[in-house]
Amino acid sequence: MNRIFSGVQPTGNLHLGNYLGAIRNWVRLQDQYDCIYCVVDLHAITIPQQPSELRNNIREVTAGLLAAGIDPKKNIIFNQSRVAGHSELAWIFNCVARLGWLNRMTQFKEKAGKHRDNATVGLYAYPTLMAADILLYKATHVPVGEDQKQHLELTRDIGKAFNSMVDSEVFPLPEPIIFDAAARVMSLRDGTKKMSKSDESDYSRINMTDDADTIALKIRKARTDPEVLPGVSNGLVGREEAKNLLGIYGALSDRTIDEVCEEFAGQPFSSFKVRLIELAVSELNPIGAEIRRFSENPGHIDQVLSEGAERASRIARPILEEVKSVVGLS
Repeated sequence: MNRIFSGVQPTGNLHLGNYLGAIRNWVRLQDQYDCIYCVVDLHAITIPQQPSELRNNIREVTAGLLAAGIDPKKNIIFNQSRVAGHSELAWIFNCVARLGWLNRMTQFKEKAGKHRDNATVGLYAYPTLMAADILLYKATHVPVGEDQKQHLELTRDIGKAFNSMVDSEVFPLPEPIIFDAAARVMSLRDGTKKMSKSDESDYSRINMTDDADTIALKIRKARTDPEVLPGVSNGLVGREEAKNLLGIYGALSDRTIDEVCEEFAGQPFSSFKVRLIELAVSELNPIGAEIRRFSENPGHIDQVLSEGAERASRIARPILEEVKSVVGLS
């Protein structure tokens, strides 16, 4: 069976964008692939973290994965720092990757901003750690959003360069699984920005732990425009907030935006929002309740992560030994 590797940052406070953009798709992939899902805590420390908050966030994100329906018996769920092979292989890849490749990575430029000279080496080199995450398990496929395709291309470049360097096909070149663009969830306050935990306004996002009343309030307050809903998606050009809400409805109901437009053509947002609230509450409330239930039992979450790390290590260990052997380190 083909193998998937995918990671999620332990930022805590999972929101609707995380769910529709990645986690729900992971649940659907678990019957088709051998899946390894990783809470990437080593990536998290590329920016300063409060230790206690990081520990809590690792557990909270794991609770979200479990609550959404990812089966820890069927899949491997663990946090990255428990498997030392990620760091070991990342160093080897640091000696394979080229500076020119890393200099082209747009996310580093965005995150470092105007203070590039003060950015950490970890932030600069984290794409090589990402490559190690994937190739340590010889993953054949990686689910990615549009904004992550560049990182997977770098992973393929590193894998190809390593294979050429040792004159052996050690690593497969993983293929992307591109998520539906309709699942790209934007802020409820600004349709041009992605939904994010870092947004100052809690009304910009629907958190996975929000109760029914909070979900309803946020959707009612979500920014729209005075026009009625169009009958086709072409009528959403320049109407980013409207497009976002219709996209959320479509993603939650597994329908295209055109199908949603056809159903609600000519209706005002007040009517549409009532239906969106009903759908969002029915889909998200059970998951939120499960997150709270899992979070009340941190011992169970720690056990899932520990057992997952042990299973991941059993896969990673012989692959890392193979790498060391062909490099001459063992």
